[in-house]
Amino acid sequence: MALKVGIVGMRGIGDTHASAHSKDPLSNLVAVCDVVKAHADAAADKYGVKAYYSLNDMLDGEPDLDVVDVTTGGLENGSWHCEPALEAIEAGKHVLVEKPLSSYITEAREMVAKADQQKVYLGCNLNHYFTDVAARAKKYQEDGDIGELVYCLHKMGFAGGEYTYSYAKGPRVKNMPYFHVKAFLAHPFSIMRYFCGDITHVQAFMDRPGYRRTAGDVMLSINSIHVRFANGCMGYLLSQRGDATFGLGGWWSVEVGGTRGTFCIENCVEKVTYWPAPKPGDPATQTLGGKLEPTVTHSGLTDFGLTFPARIHAFMEDVTNKVPREKVRASGRDALATLEYTWAAIESYEQGGILVRPHPLPPLHGDPFTDN
Repeated sequence: MALKVGIVGMRGIGDTHASAHSKDPLSNLVAVCDVVKAHADAAADKYGVKAYYSLNDMLDGEPDLDVVDVTTGGLENGSWHCEPALEAIEAGKHVLVEKPLSSYITEAREMVAKADQQKVYLGCNLNHYFTDVAARAKKYQEDGDIGELVYCLHKMGFAGGEYTYSYAKGPRVKNMPYFHVKAFLAHPFSIMRYFCGDITHVQAFMDRPGYRRTAGDVMLSINSIHVRFANGCMGYLLSQRGDATFGLGGWWSVEVGGTRGTFCIENCVEKVTYWPAPKPGDPATQTLGGKLEPTVTHSGLTDFGLTFPARIHAFMEDVTNKVPREKVRASGRDALATLEYTWAAIESYEQGGILVRPHPLPPLHGDPFTDN
């Protein structure tokens, strides 16, 4: 039976989630909520569901809700996530939150702790690895075709430059130097952790180009972050917000290399290329920089928007199947990890690029009813 879903926050991203739920066989979208009446009413009319103007009223009016999907925004795109998420968790509902989990690390820690205390599922819309090409890359790892991890290189950023720049002056962005860092880095950090595991050391440098300075824009839109993973793998993340146009790999690329092979995903959803490591006698071992012919897998897809219904379906699937809470995909704890790395990067930058150890994640306890 489909799970009953209510959505909180009905602007653009809320509509994206509502569209996904309305088409998902595991979701029964029954209610939408927004403190701006016009937004709630428009969404209710569009999807044929009931409108509410406060989460408290929605929880009272729909006592059998299974899932509350929090798609509110706020300062730095996440300052309105914590309050509705905690309210829904306290009511015993499973919660999916748009990224970032929160704009404030203390709130994110509280959300994860409260979900653990209430024994409900908490997920986050870390949607970038819910793709066919990411699944193929993961299979290379699981099949032993990558070997011991050596490096991870990730680039992510909108195509742009000084000719297309415009100063974003909305209240959620203006005069907030860390808007890009908090609103954006959850995705690349989630990808790096998905393929390479927990990060133990962070060093960061941040800046903005001259045309932003001239306009009075304080956003630190260029982020250069060096990391070390717990398994010894080395990583580098380059993120920018429309300040340049990336070349090879497109707007989004991740390359992971190991002792047995290397893969690279381009443009998030489009293709994955695998290069096997040369073996004794291979022609590639005879020349400087030589390598074997790669295997290229094209998904046939170019629409990044398809990652939203794929990720939402995965959360609904995990809740439906009652997987152990610590095994839910793109969990609240996973999202908290991305923020711990983000805060470590901010601390490193503010102290001149020092090496920072991220705050430890809450320990995994296991569930005696599901972990056998």
